[in-house]
Amino acid sequence: MVRGWYTGASGMNAQQKRLDAISNNLANVDTTSYKRDIAVSKNFPELLLRRMEDDGVYQNPFGSADVAPIIGKIGLGVELNELFTDFQQGSFKPTSNPADLALEGQGFFAVETPNGERYTRNGNFTVGVEGYLMTKEGFPVLGENGRIYLQDTVYTVNKDGEVRVRPISNTDADPVLLDRLKLVTFENDRYIVKQGSSLYRDTDISGPALPAEGPDRPVISQGFVEASNVNVVNEMVQMIEVNRAYEANQKTIHAEDTMMSKLFAEVVRLK
Repeated sequence: MVRGWYTGASGMNAQQKRLDAISNNLANVDTTSYKRDIAVSKNFPELLLRRMEDDGVYQNPFGSADVAPIIGKIGLGVELNELFTDFQQGSFKPTSNPADLALEGQGFFAVETPNGERYTRNGNFTVGVEGYLMTKEGFPVLGENGRIYLQDTVYTVNKDGEVRVRPISNTDADPVLLDRLKLVTFENDRYIVKQGSSLYRDTDISGPALPAEGPDRPVISQGFVEASNVNVVNEMVQMIEVNRAYEANQKTIHAEDTMMSKLFAEVVRLK
């Protein structure tokens, strides 16, 4: 019966972690390019049940072994195994802002931060007071040759990420190629880590950032931003499932507690 308490408690804990992920998804439904998190759980190793003293034991050169037949298994609970990020493409929203860029396909913008290079799919950029293309948090967006300076220019970004500029004082001049946006991919993007502000960092498991070239290079759409990939209806349905599963585990613990109380009461009465 004590095992039942731990099994039910582990189930409640796993459902709590799942509820936290769902709540965070719903809170970021309107966050540009947000990718939903999925809590993945795994069960502890199952315990094999055998008949006691049914067929005894047999001797072998290494000692003895139980020959009692297996009659079933008992679960020992679950634990949170992974918080998985779903990188499914989000829909595009037009903004008519030339600094807004959306990625179609797998890949990330490279951003310069005080902690080193970081990566994002949030293309809600702006031209900062220093004239560089920046994120809303003030981190410079990187091109293949470094920061992208756009002060006092009219600029366009094509599908391949090439930034062409012309002086704002002479809009009739031919556009000049300034740089090309640095886009990266990962060998295992499932294992990159969220760092807040729509930024990601690489890990030993994900591998280092690799230049996105050829068919692996995502397509850029200027004047659009990528919406989050959170489906509110699906998240609400999952929240209901979590609540019911949590209540079921709670009732299991309550039933185990009732049986234990009755056992103690009967033992005291018999004595």
